[in-house]
Amino acid sequence: MMKRFVLAAGLSAALAAAAQAEPLLSQGIGASPCARVADDIKPDAGLGEPVNLMIYSWAQGYVSAANVALLEYDGRHVDMSALTDSRVLHLIQDYCKAHPEKKPANALDDYIKTTKKMKAEWKTGTVEWDQ
Repeated sequence: MMKRFVLAAGLSAALAAAAQAEPLLSQGIGASPCARVADDIKPDAGLGEPVNLMIYSWAQGYVSAANVALLEYDGRHVDMSALTDSRVLHLIQDYCKAHPEKKPANALDDYIKTTKKMKAEWKTGTVEWDQ
């Protein structure tokens, strides 16, 4: 009986360690805790660093989706040309170090809320995702 308990405890510890080592990609960058992401970002290493590339790619998609929502709402959008890889990586890393309990998506939400929006010619209702 004691052998089974020790074996079960050892198996549980091994599974817990494996879960902690799960790559950020499988959980999703935006949903990962900032405490887990902040130290993995290396802005000076550029997009050759896999975590940097994942974060930058995810951020581009996130802001693109936000732009569609903003355009549908009132014909305004965020100028994505200002979101260079260095700026995005520093923005998310700085936010995450200051707010380890939050998520990287919160950094982009704050940016989107506070950055100047550009007006565009857009007819609301042009995006039809539901039939």
